[in-house]
Amino acid sequence: MKIIYLSVFLGLFCSSVAQERLSWLKENEVDSLYREDQFYLGFSFNFLTDLPAKVEQSGFSGGLIFGFIRDMPINKRRNLSIGLGLGFNLNTFGQTLQIKKGGDGEDQFIPIDSDRNYDSNRFTTNLIEIPLEFRWRSSDINKLSFWRIYLGFKIGYVIGSKSSFRGPNDSFSFKSIDSIHKFRTSTKLTFGYGAVNFFIDLSLNPIFDAEIDSTGEEVGIMPVKAGLTFFFL
Repeated sequence: MKIIYLSVFLGLFCSSVAQERLSWLKENEVDSLYREDQFYLGFSFNFLTDLPAKVEQSGFSGGLIFGFIRDMPINKRRNLSIGLGLGFNLNTFGQTLQIKKGGDGEDQFIPIDSDRNYDSNRFTTNLIEIPLEFRWRSSDINKLSFWRIYLGFKIGYVIGSKSSFRGPNDSFSFKSIDSIHKFRTSTKLTFGYGAVNFFIDLSLNPIFDAEIDSTGEEVGIMPVKAGLTFFFL
């Protein structure tokens, strides 16, 4: 939760700086150079779908996003544009599927019994992402607050992952989950007004390529992320 509070604070601060910069642009009338939303910072609540049988989401699941998008206007008013960028996406997922290493070094996926006592079970992923967006906004050089709708596609690559379990009698953690799909794809919709902008991010491919050890059921798991994004120049 501290990550969320920090994200909100930084987002509001950066939005304030962006408004001051836009006021400066207005005063200097550099319409031909007018762009929007070059940097972004946000947080998400992560929801897991397509879960195996007897597996549920449990505890807090959230994410932090930040990065840069090159805004490339495609009309004279400069309120339609294409955005292409580079960003980072840090995620944590709490659920009742224990991921551990077997004796042969292979990943094992074991559903946690509902009557088992434990403190936490989660896995994390860290990604580099390339977002591509089609952007519409009601802005111009004279507006400090405006409506925006951005629809885009992202391709990401997992640069780090971790599984951790903590219980009264058994605790472990390890890095680099081999069964994760390294390349991640998703589609994203962002909409809002002024500093308050919501987004929903739908995964297009599953996180894992693996099976439950005891049943052979595919693990899969498709995340849906919803949250707030702050933009600044």
